Amino acid sequence: MSRTPEKQPLLVEAKHKTNGSSKPSYQTISYPGNRTQYLLIAKLTIRLSVRCKVTGVAYPGELIALMGSSGAGKTTLLNSLTFRNSHDLMVSGQRAINGIPVTANTLASLSAYVQQDDLFVGTLTVREHLVFQAMVRMDRHLSYEQRMSRVEEVIEELMLTGCQNTIIGVPGKIKGISGGEMKRLSFASEVLTNPPLLFCDEPTSGLDSYMAQNVVSVLKSLANKGKTLICTIHQPSSEVYAMFDKILLMAEGRVAFLGSLDQATDFFRGLGAGCPSHYNPADFFIQLLAVVPNSEESCRNMIELVCDTFATSEIGTKLALEAEPKFSDHKSKSMFVGAWGDSLYPRALSPYKASWYNQFKAVFWRSWISVWKEPVLIKVRMLQTFMVALMVGIIYFGQENDQDGVMNINGALFICITNMTFQNVFAVISVFCAELPVFLREHFNGMYRTDVYFLCKTLAEVPIFLAIPVLFTVVMYYMVGLNPAPSKFVQAGIIITLVSNVATSFGYLISCVSSSVSVALSIGPPVVIPFLLFGGFFLNAGSVPPYFEWLSNLSWFKYGNEALLINQWGDVTDIKCTRMNATCPKDGHIILETYNFSENDYLMDYLCLIGLIIGFRLFAFLSLLYRTSGKKH
Repeated sequence: MSRTPEKQPLLVEAKHKTNGSSKPSYQTISYPGNRTQYLLIAKLTIRLSVRCKVTGVAYPGELIALMGSSGAGKTTLLNSLTFRNSHDLMVSGQRAINGIPVTANTLASLSAYVQQDDLFVGTLTVREHLVFQAMVRMDRHLSYEQRMSRVEEVIEELMLTGCQNTIIGVPGKIKGISGGEMKRLSFASEVLTNPPLLFCDEPTSGLDSYMAQNVVSVLKSLANKGKTLICTIHQPSSEVYAMFDKILLMAEGRVAFLGSLDQATDFFRGLGAGCPSHYNPADFFIQLLAVVPNSEESCRNMIELVCDTFATSEIGTKLALEAEPKFSDHKSKSMFVGAWGDSLYPRALSPYKASWYNQFKAVFWRSWISVWKEPVLIKVRMLQTFMVALMVGIIYFGQENDQDGVMNINGALFICITNMTFQNVFAVISVFCAELPVFLREHFNGMYRTDVYFLCKTLAEVPIFLAIPVLFTVVMYYMVGLNPAPSKFVQAGIIITLVSNVATSFGYLISCVSSSVSVALSIGPPVVIPFLLFGGFFLNAGSVPPYFEWLSNLSWFKYGNEALLINQWGDVTDIKCTRMNATCPKDGHIILETYNFSENDYLMDYLCLIGLIIGFRLFAFLSLLYRTSGKKH
């Protein structure tokens, strides 16, 4: 085994080219462990609307804060280093590990990224969430006992013991853990794999000063264990500021200073801009480097002076020297090993740590728990279904096979189809579409595949989407006075269940093609209405214009209405005529002819409903797959 080298730096650079020439600088990252681990990120060039040059150094065991006013380039630099830059940002150059160019997958296997927004499945407890993360994020060769042992360590390490059995919650909907606990849970999710490098984007955003101090103390404890932590932060309190080992001050996309807190004080004092006593240095430095409205030119001159002075200072010169690569390729390869002693290069070939089967088990387990814990999906929907079915049963109570009863029964049957459609479409949109941001983030982090998520989510919701139409049919069927034969009751239940699941599949399609819940709720009803109009109740099936026949053939209202009417009237041979001088159908066959429905199409209606279920779900999956095809870490 090669001799363990001395503590090596982590350098990050965004280099700006001027007049076709530039001096490359490097950014290096290292961290201690049972085996030597050394990460080098080199020659990263970022081209923005303004030309910028950023060079930084971080050592293992240090907590570094990227600070600056809004628009200084903090998040842009962080995202560029982790291959998360937007499509509008042009980034050239290379990231390399020990001089070897790396891909996003390779860097992702070494690092963790805690984003500013906390996204969780709110119905899970803290422990359940971490167990799921351990199953899909940790190395596939680890045993279940090793994973659970790591979960216990992380819960204790991140001080989550007191809330481990509390549900995470959804802000404004489900009461759960506090904001500080939620932020610590974000860290816990990322450090499960024991990454040596951790990036955090605004970890204290939205927290009060006490919670912010609590969160940063957690980051400090992680750094004390030998990890390298880099985080952006906006105007920390003086207590939080004192916890950082180093600060990187940015202004207009350039480095104004990088060093320890004492070095920062001495550097700005040497420029004649010393921080007043009893004043928060973080506030002072940020205000000093901010571009103030109506004084843009003088502010930019100040920023240029500070940045140029730092670049030529003793600290800046030493930083540039430390940034040089330290190892040759063959030596780097021998030193680049994983946390469990195996090479990271094979692991980096695929972003997924778990096999397809293990992904399926974990995602299905979580989906099943989230479905049965979701109050909107279970309690509210069951109550809503019962109340609507009871209302329909009361309004249409005790219909008979007479002249007036025909019209009332036909209306009740179409109401069943309409209610099942809108109820299920909106239910899917409100739950499935709201969970899509969680899926997209987890998928882009390489946790599980798109097909695994879609299959598990739809399978976990099958029982509830079968129970809802059955409950509706049981409550209203005999109250209305529909065909009393047991076989007719069972067939009506099957038809309503098929219609319900077509609507569910259509809801999945709307959710997958929509960018948000509000968009899905906006486009859902207008898209459903044309299918409703071709259901045969408002427009006779024989009166559909030729150019709309394709739309009529996609209408589940049409197939469901036809099947229910055939089931209700197909063998009825006697209908009472209660009024004279009025059109009265003599039997069920005449009723069906009035709608241009045929008993011969009964089986075809079943097959078409099943085909629509499969077709809509297939297009929903393809839409979701398209959204995740351009995967970026």
